[in-house]
Amino acid sequence: MMTERPRISLATVVLDCPDAHTLADFYRQLLGWEVKYSEPDWVLLRCPDGGTGLSFQSEPGYQAPVWPEQPEEQQKMLHLDLRVDDLDDAEAYAVALGARRATFQPQDDVRVFLDPAGHPFCLFLH
Repeated sequence: MMTERPRISLATVVLDCPDAHTLADFYRQLLGWEVKYSEPDWVLLRCPDGGTGLSFQSEPGYQAPVWPEQPEEQQKMLHLDLRVDDLDDAEAYAVALGARRATFQPQDDVRVFLDPAGHPFCLFLH
């Protein structure tokens, strides 16, 4: 029986997508992060200040989730919440990089977008 918790820490969150390099480049530009590791089907980004990374893995059978969720449709497994200083400026920048504003917006102070692979992410004021 184990009595002490082993050292465990979150290293990265992985987003499956049709093309790891395309999606990694979108988030690299959006967040201003750096590519720390790259393979043909895998890319790891890290914030220059450190912390948990964000990785992208190419999956040939990837299906984009439907937002908002619908019965019998591909469900999202997670979404990213990104804190911003100015919603309008952040929206314009994200859209210029290839994001799409979701039709359904559940809150006035949060904006939901879909990245180029269809993953929802939220921009919100801090």
